[in-house]
Amino acid sequence: MLRIVTPLFVLITLFVCSCATLDPQFENPIVNVTTIKPLATEGLSPKFEIGLRIVNPNRSDLTLHGIACSLQIEGYDLLTGVSNNLPVIEGYSEADVSLTATASLMKSIQLFADIVNSRQDSIAYTLNAKLDLGGLYPNVHVEEKGEFNLSSFAQPPVKTEEQP
Repeated sequence: MLRIVTPLFVLITLFVCSCATLDPQFENPIVNVTTIKPLATEGLSPKFEIGLRIVNPNRSDLTLHGIACSLQIEGYDLLTGVSNNLPVIEGYSEADVSLTATASLMKSIQLFADIVNSRQDSIAYTLNAKLDLGGLYPNVHVEEKGEFNLSSFAQPPVKTEEQP
């Protein structure tokens, strides 16, 4: 009987201790795209550096073990990248991180053709990020949606006339 009780007691103790480490007031971090820069590439797949700002709205520090990110434009999975070189983000603070993402060449061509053919005024994007907090915490999934207004890029600068 003792052989059965001891492992059962150990499992119950581990379960209770692991639940105690989860913070019921934990809020998901906020992730925003800050930059997308082209990088020098070798081969046919273009590479980009994606800059992200991660905001920690919690009291406790946010230790990230990894991040996976994808960027969709007009429904096309265009960029995907990962990083495990991430800082610890102190409570109630923010940090900038960057990761290298690779573009899908074929989907980039399809997207460009669709944009040229449709003559849209705006382009919709969706950023999906998975933050690995490690340990017993579940992964945090963040999604940001928005639009780029193309008409503001296409307009020539406004010239003002000088008064004599």
